Amino acid sequence: MKWVDTHTHLYSEQFDEDRDEMIQRAFRNGVETLLLPNIDKESIQPMLDLVEKYPTQCYAMMGLHPGSVGADWAEQLSLMKPYFSSHKMIAVGEIGMDLYWDQTFIEEQKQAFRQQIDWAKELQLPIVIHARDAFDEIFEIIDDTIDERLSGVFHCFTGDSEQANKVLSYPNFFMGIGGVITYRKAALDEVLANVPLEKMMMETDSPYLPPVPYRGKRNESSYLVHSAQKLADTHQIKLSELAEITSNNAKNLFKI
Repeated sequence: MKWVDTHTHLYSEQFDEDRDEMIQRAFRNGVETLLLPNIDKESIQPMLDLVEKYPTQCYAMMGLHPGSVGADWAEQLSLMKPYFSSHKMIAVGEIGMDLYWDQTFIEEQKQAFRQQIDWAKELQLPIVIHARDAFDEIFEIIDDTIDERLSGVFHCFTGDSEQANKVLSYPNFFMGIGGVITYRKAALDEVLANVPLEKMMMETDSPYLPPVPYRGKRNESSYLVHSAQKLADTHQIKLSELAEITSNNAKNLFKI
């Protein structure tokens, strides 16, 4: 089985002591393709260094994480835009809105999100959406900007059935499924039981949100198979079939 981890921060300092060993564990578990979303101006070079070291397995995205949107958001975006010309980027991400921790820059988050959507349509690249406590705000912006050029994935989807149906209403959008599906209280498996597999792809969001049985520990790409097994059980299919479907979804969306 061959898997695509569609969202993993392997350049994070949390992996500094054992990054190569961790990546080899992923390869041994069949997780052969690793997609790296950017966070802010500080994460750009570590991400690019990792792509340079693993050019056929790691792929970079460029974007400003909503949690990093502050008073200098326009300056950060001005710094990021040239990278689309100088380096191969497979998506605009990680972008979106996050109203969980702090709503100080809610208007700036909306402006940054809209500007990066414009980039994606201009460059014909998919977007990778971070949506935490902000589905309504994000849906409003997508409804206002969507056309045939816009595609993407709702990374770390944890919504309810109504929100899942809204995502399904967008023709070229997918849901990224990670460790939360293994959390009993989240009841995400009940929601995803009614979502076609053709609209989902696998991710870890490592080093965050590790699946059971690794909760409380650092997440890593090799753990993807635990979330995948839960999704396969939910849809009552073989793990190998899920690997083929979700990996093809990812390869088609990101053109890798």
